[in-house]
Amino acid sequence: MSTKTLSPDVERVEALAHTHVMDCYQCGKCSAGCPVADRMDVIPSGLMRMVQIGEVRQAAGTMSVWQCLSCQTCSTRCPKSVHVAEVIDALKQIAFEKKLIHPKLRRVAIFQKTFIDTVRRNGRLNEIELTGFFKLSGFFNDFSIPKLMADGQLAVPMILRNKLHFKPGSPVKDKAVVRRIFEKCFKETKKKTT
Repeated sequence: MSTKTLSPDVERVEALAHTHVMDCYQCGKCSAGCPVADRMDVIPSGLMRMVQIGEVRQAAGTMSVWQCLSCQTCSTRCPKSVHVAEVIDALKQIAFEKKLIHPKLRRVAIFQKTFIDTVRRNGRLNEIELTGFFKLSGFFNDFSIPKLMADGQLAVPMILRNKLHFKPGSPVKDKAVVRRIFEKCFKETKKKTT
């Protein structure tokens, strides 16, 4: 076992992912089981290798981290119990913080952030709020009017079929519980990465 010290970037990934990236011995089972590996610019085992050799920022800047479905197949298949999916989630967080999001997938990142922010604010998902914030944030990212107006023609048929609800669903009984969960997660992340 090597006693080589890890770079601060690799240590950060390990702290966020709660795993030891050096345990990965590149068997490739994570990539073989990944349902979207054929569409990725860097397959999961390649991302793991990039992190192992200290290329964390390069790995965070790939399209692959935003194409991951978070299905956990890679982590489940790992014979060394390396949390590959969590490493990819850590790379997403680093991409956000360091502004390394691949330009072609910025809208995916905006959607994920908007989704989490909506749940954090309301204690549950509010589809109208999610759609509004996502469309506006996406527009201010690339100023694309066609993308802003996309899906607008679906509103009337959805309303007629009672599939689009303007009122939020039943309120969460205790939003404070959801707020505390988020606060605890952010505290834990901050504590482990400082």
